[in-house]
Amino acid sequence: MNFDNQSKEEVSCVCVNLVAAVAGYEFQRAERLSDSDGVDGTIIALGTKGGRRRPRFDVQIKSTSKDILNINNEYISYPLKVKNYEELRDENVQAPQILILVLLPNDKNKVFQQSEEGININCSIYWISLRGYPPTTNEYTVTVRLPRNQVFNKQALNSIMQRISAGENL
Repeated sequence: MNFDNQSKEEVSCVCVNLVAAVAGYEFQRAERLSDSDGVDGTIIALGTKGGRRRPRFDVQIKSTSKDILNINNEYISYPLKVKNYEELRDENVQAPQILILVLLPNDKNKVFQQSEEGININCSIYWISLRGYPPTTNEYTVTVRLPRNQVFNKQALNSIMQRISAGENL
């Protein structure tokens, strides 16, 4: 059974929230007004992480099926809407922002399996900062190449948060 867009969005947010929780951070889902401005959520560290107090960053979460993307050994090519690309490349923002891409199986019955041994979630998550990328003359989409080594996991999230806490750009 294939995913509808609303289900993909919900599952993707659960996957991102799970990574944030395991890493010890809070994931706050955006309200409708923030969502229309290209922010699907914010990840926040409580206290200090060796620098700024309560470091945070905004995320735009996209999801798609693994079956329809151009994936090679180095990159995942994803067609991002121009509006989203322009929002994510903007350098004049209060909080850093990244694009998170959640890859899901085409069949929604293969995403989640539960047994007495535990729960298995079948998704792959990647991230990229588009801050400072060049403007585009495209009208509809821009193909973004997410490096395959930029897996959004606990270690990557800790590294991102440390950089933000130290005042670095992503």
